[in-house]
This record gives sequence, structure tokens and C-alpha cells, in this order.
Amino acid sequence: MQTPKMILFDYGHTLCYEASADFLRGERAVFEHVTANPHGVTPEEACALGTKLFSEAEHVRRSGYEVHEWPLLRLKYESLGLRFDLPLEELEIVLADAASPDAVMPGAEDMLANLRRLGIRTGVISNIGWSGNALSARLRRMFPGHAFEFILASSEYALRKPSPLLFRVALERAGLSASEVWCVGDSISADVTGAQNAGLFPVLYADDSIPNPWAKKDAGLTANCLTIRRWAELADLLAKGADSPCPTKHG
Repeated sequence: MQTPKMILFDYGHTLCYEASADFLRGERAVFEHVTANPHGVTPEEACALGTKLFSEAEHVRRSGYEVHEWPLLRLKYESLGLRFDLPLEELEIVLADAASPDAVMPGAEDMLANLRRLGIRTGVISNIGWSGNALSARLRRMFPGHAFEFILASSEYALRKPSPLLFRVALERAGLSASEVWCVGDSISADVTGAQNAGLFPVLYADDSIPNPWAKKDAGLTANCLTIRRWAELADLLAKGADSPCPTKHG
């Protein structure tokens, strides 16, 4: 197994995790920027409509497609007659940061520092409805000492992982072949299967020190991949280079 020239990372519960999620809290932060509210709409009413729109779009996600946050926000706020002192792209970041503040997964910063020392390039490929602009801003804030070469949000490409087309976009961006790239993520279906189908080397990141509400969605799936449970394991593996062990089966 060769040392990769680049590693692609998933975002949620791989690099970062949501410490809490409260979209009413997010709407209250958004309402601090309201400049016109002719119908006297409350944050609770806006939150209820947002939840309804998100739920109605769930069948689109289940079919493998992604819904971008900006059209949903535009539909929600304009239908309620709300006007703001911020453009939509900035309002989204206010909502995202207040509704779902993130924390760094244990050891992620040290792991990225090790990759920089080893000269291994990095990128991000995430299934997420937030815009690529919002995701990039969040990753810059969470990892101020690290610059990912590119950050791919499924919202910007219509399709979700495990679509091989998203991985092909990443390979084109990197100018590398699939055999030169690893993909690390917490989802067997999206990250491991997606990477395998695109020819990349898959690594399942199964850190159980932080509760992962999405892990149950992968229950019962099996895939051949390397499994690590702490970021220090990846550093040890890469330090061994070509003498690293072969992939193990996770099931």
C-alpha cells in the first residue's frame, strides 16, 4: 500500500462534529438582522417553515441528489416578507453558525499538521446542504493553521456521495489518479463505498469517543477498507509509508 499524494476528508464527524443543533437559536440570530417584517413573523414561525421545507426535500436527498441551502432560504424569507441588512450568502453563515456550532474532532488538528510535515496534500468532499461558501468559511475558522487545496460541498454539484462523479471532480481538481488518493470518512455507504467505486483507497474513521447520530444509517453494511478509530493511528500508519498494513475488512 503506497503512501498517498493526497487525502480527501469528509467533513461531519470526521474533521468536525456538531456539539449541538438548534435551528430556533439560528433563526433568532438571523432575526437580529431583520430590517422589514410587515407581517410580524416570529423566529418560531420562520423556524417551523424552514423545518417543513427541509423535510419536504428529504426525498431528493434519499434519491442521491442535494438541495442547496440558498434557494430554500430565499423561498422561506421572501414568502414571509422578511428583509435583512445582510446578503443571503452572509445570512446563511449567521444561521449555520448559530444553529449548528461545530467542534473539532479529537486529534484532527495534530493529524493535519502531520500531513503538512509529510507533504501530503488535503481536500474535503462533503455531503452538505450548506453552501460551499459557508462550509469553506467554517473550515477556515475551525482549522486556521491549515489550508485545504479545495473544499467540495455536494450542494454545489447537485449529487451526493457515493456518486463517483463527485470523486472524479476531486481528482480533476487535484490533477491526480485515483490510485494516488485516499478518502477518509465516517460513513461506510457515502465515503467508503463511494471511494471504492471511484477507485480511491478508502479509510473508515470510526471514532466512538464522540456520539455519532448518523452511524446507525450505516448499520448492517459491510465493505473492505482500512478502519481507524483515532487520528493518531493515521499518523502512525503514514509514518510507516509503504510498509503499512493492507486494508482490513470492516463489517
